[in-house]
Amino acid sequence: MDIRQYLDSTYLKTAYQANLTEEENTQVVKNTIQEAIEEDFKLVMIRPEHVKMARKMIDETNSRVVVGTVIDFPFGSSSIENKINEAEIAIKDGADELDFVVNYEAFKKGDVHLIKEEVLSATRLGLLNHKIVKFIIEVAALSDDQIIQISSLIKNTVVENFGKSDYPKIFVKSSTGFYKTPEGMPNGATIPTITLMIENSHPLPVKAAGGVRTLEEALEMIRLGVKRIGTSAAKTIADGKTSEGGY
Repeated sequence: MDIRQYLDSTYLKTAYQANLTEEENTQVVKNTIQEAIEEDFKLVMIRPEHVKMARKMIDETNSRVVVGTVIDFPFGSSSIENKINEAEIAIKDGADELDFVVNYEAFKKGDVHLIKEEVLSATRLGLLNHKIVKFIIEVAALSDDQIIQISSLIKNTVVENFGKSDYPKIFVKSSTGFYKTPEGMPNGATIPTITLMIENSHPLPVKAAGGVRTLEEALEMIRLGVKRIGTSAAKTIADGKTSEGGY
């Protein structure tokens, strides 16, 4: 098994969040893309404004690294129209995979219809353009029951409206990595939350994002059944070391 083909190497901080200048932050993005090319990771996950740069760098080196980006990140509270518009721009810029943050706060308030419409609209757009789509549910903001309910809701919406051949292209993803939890509680993937997601989103694949910091933790997630791992420490994990980072 090639662990690198499970790893979505991720850098999603703005310059402000990273306490860098715009130029310095863009260089970090470039370095992340270059590392993904050199290490042959499955994917490099960057913010939408960097998709064109990633596409150019990857195409120029004939790399097989996939370009992923996030939509309505990190809160997921924009309108469906705004999400689709953002996704259409990312597709035009060269993104291969689109990770949508679902409106989990609306879901918590009982607006199941909105989540269904988000999933339908985003999936249609992705499949029409031959892209992989992922839905970030933000597990740290949800109770166990809510994780079960929203994973099932996404699964049922897909199964009722799309064919079996589409299922591998539609993921349920755990986290943004940016949710602020109280008292240092985990804000990313944990074994209990990923287990709930896998049990309730099957046959859709699951991406474990955030909180995976060692090769052993990555392998444990794969043993559970995840198909992708989002991490800002892809090389550290691939080298069998331990990351001190947060995502």
